[in-house]
Amino acid sequence: MSVSLPSPARLPANSPAEDAAWALLCAKVAEIEHIDGVLGLLEWDQQTMMPAGGAAARGAQVSLLHGIQHRMTIDAALGDAVAQLADSADVTRRAAARVIGRRHHRAVQVPEALVTALSEARSAGFSAWMTARGERSFAPFADTLDRIISLSRELAACHGPAAHPYDNLLAEFDPGSSVSTLAPMFARLADGLSGLVEAAAERGPPAALDLTIPEAVLDRVNRRVLESLGFRMQDGRLDPAEHPFTVGMHPGDVRLTTHNYATDVLGTLGGTIHEAGHGMYEQGMPVGLRGTGLCAAAGVGLHESQSRFWENHIGRSAPFFAWLAPMLKEEGGIDVQPWQLYGAANRVQPSLVRVKADEATYNLHIIARFELETAMIAGDVSTAELPDAWDAAYQRLLGVSASNPVDGVLQDVHWSSGYLGYFPSYTIGNLYAASFEAAMVQDLPGLWEDVRRGEFAPVLAWLREKVHQRGALVDAPEVFADAVGPRDPVADLVRHLYRRHGNLLELDLPAEWAET
Repeated sequence: MSVSLPSPARLPANSPAEDAAWALLCAKVAEIEHIDGVLGLLEWDQQTMMPAGGAAARGAQVSLLHGIQHRMTIDAALGDAVAQLADSADVTRRAAARVIGRRHHRAVQVPEALVTALSEARSAGFSAWMTARGERSFAPFADTLDRIISLSRELAACHGPAAHPYDNLLAEFDPGSSVSTLAPMFARLADGLSGLVEAAAERGPPAALDLTIPEAVLDRVNRRVLESLGFRMQDGRLDPAEHPFTVGMHPGDVRLTTHNYATDVLGTLGGTIHEAGHGMYEQGMPVGLRGTGLCAAAGVGLHESQSRFWENHIGRSAPFFAWLAPMLKEEGGIDVQPWQLYGAANRVQPSLVRVKADEATYNLHIIARFELETAMIAGDVSTAELPDAWDAAYQRLLGVSASNPVDGVLQDVHWSSGYLGYFPSYTIGNLYAASFEAAMVQDLPGLWEDVRRGEFAPVLAWLREKVHQRGALVDAPEVFADAVGPRDPVADLVRHLYRRHGNLLELDLPAEWAET
């Protein structure tokens, strides 16, 4: 499905009142987007370049900007413009009213004092998290995290009654998601994968890699992979970070980060490719719709679908390793066979660290976080109890326990940034990604031969058309449905994992998951 993306300047004239409302909305949203970009840049700097001594000043800077942006977002004139455009005959204006109206409505419900308090707590959170990781102790992070959780409860309460208070936090990332819809979906997925995980435990995983690769070689491989996939380095950059992340200030300024592991080339590349998926989505947004709120992702789950698609469906595939193996030898003299890379990248084995998890067990990591977050927000688990609750969840869901908090409750940056409600988006993204692959294979019969040759342009072009260029013209579920048609994403993900891992384990797909 192709989408016409007229720039605001070329939109057809309507009534003078509507044209005036549109001009006001575009002017105000452009300013809000500029602040979004500055905040993104400050976040990137804090996690890559900023010295530790800058933490307090950075917190004050970010808090000030959040307060200014909050006042701009709740501006009554912006709300009036949204109301004027809500029923416009122009699809772009109507879409902008939907997106900006939702943001305006949520902002109006939150006092500015809470916005600035959350901003300050989040800035302090990253520094406290880094200190805690350095000391390998939860204690330096505990008080700051407790404040973030307390303020997040206040934030959830601002948005009114909900079946579960966590629903109001989910709405910030994936509108329409709720505990009542996610819990049974997660349970169905876990049930569908139980046989695969059990068989893997009984039969044992393929051999792991035993390689040590200099950081300079990893840097070269990372950059070559990025450029081959289609990430435009002239419009972005790659830097090291403790926890890989992506910040897109504009389609022409997208910052990626990764973490090089000398003894884990697959973990390094997995993180780089994951962030490249985010980055290519950011670079593919409809730049002509800047200043309308529509040059943006339609949902965080959809954003995660892009990173997880590239990381897993492409980056763990046999054709990808057929291309990668000769490149590793060329760049670093690394003599490894494609089948060794493929087996090592697809070891189904319960593990401690989410970002290093295999595809089949990854969602169990997300389910653990989902359960913990809902309990924290409901007040059923205190911050002091969190390390023990984390270990109990991992023992129950994955059968493993961390020997230290760095591999346990301190492993993710998200809580230090106040992103409670974000983690479910990873599994939503996995589900979307599985259906994208199923539809793409039908649309691109030469897909896997292209990947084997290192020709990724057809894959990126498909995603550009079906996902990236649509921006936020419609919400994520509609983007997904238009791209793949009437598919069952849970079934698509189970089938994908059985095709890949079932083949390695000589395990057949259970009949109940077969396509009809």
